[in-house]
Amino acid sequence: MNKNQYKWVVLLILSLIWGSSFILMKKALLGLTPVQVGAFRILITAVFLLLIGFKSLKKIKKEQWKYVFYSALLGTLFPSFLFAFAVDKIDSSIASILNSLTPFNTLIVGVLVFGFLFQKKQIAGILIGLLGTLILILKGADLNPNQNYWFALFPIISSIGYAFNVNIIKKHLQDLEPIAITTGNFILIIIPALLVLAFTGFFSSFELNETTEPALFYITILAIVGTGFAKIMFNKLIQISSPIFSSSVTYLIPIVAVMWGILDGEKLSLIQLVAGVIILFGVYLVNKKK
Repeated sequence: MNKNQYKWVVLLILSLIWGSSFILMKKALLGLTPVQVGAFRILITAVFLLLIGFKSLKKIKKEQWKYVFYSALLGTLFPSFLFAFAVDKIDSSIASILNSLTPFNTLIVGVLVFGFLFQKKQIAGILIGLLGTLILILKGADLNPNQNYWFALFPIISSIGYAFNVNIIKKHLQDLEPIAITTGNFILIIIPALLVLAFTGFFSSFELNETTEPALFYITILAIVGTGFAKIMFNKLIQISSPIFSSSVTYLIPIVAVMWGILDGEKLSLIQLVAGVIILFGVYLVNKKK
């Protein structure tokens, strides 16, 4: 398998994993609060990564730690909580759709902040993908008029954080092993996650029961597979491809997430299916070679 084929395999695997993450969050929220889902996701992932990647921390140079920290905040800490709150208030499929704004934000951040150059056809592909996203959002709002769409801002804010994260890794952590980046990320945000739980009264009020036990099971799967393994794979993808290609995984995620949503009783129309095809065409244009 050559490098070009490998990056597409990684992209598709990530799409399946992260597309399934939204339904796992939704199920976890049946027994946990959004704050608890965000914090547990970080803590469980951190423990898992310490077990498999502790030795890799030695490879992080002193001057690289500040970029690992920026990556941890923008690519993991804030999105973990923001998405939990979003999925608690709007359909999980809609939250995943809004996440597909990431490639657009990656382009803007890359050009304005990091000095990266992109081709015109990539901009066209992103805009077509965004058109598909807009159709999905508007139709989702039409099908679910009682949902609080102010919380739709949270995935959008997260997508900006993801955009910075992708560009930070590509420019400043390109030569660092993906497992070192990921483990370093979570080592730095264990304390904030514990503090959030402490200040929200978790340690004095939480009880294991028939509702919280399955919720913890779902969040554990989300943490280990959807965050731990997936983050390592994503950091590798950033290094072997471009920032735009890496962030285009967020175009494919909604397709998987919407399918899970349908199975869970969420509504999907023919127009939304067409929008999914438009998004895929945008991905094709973004990554099409000359």
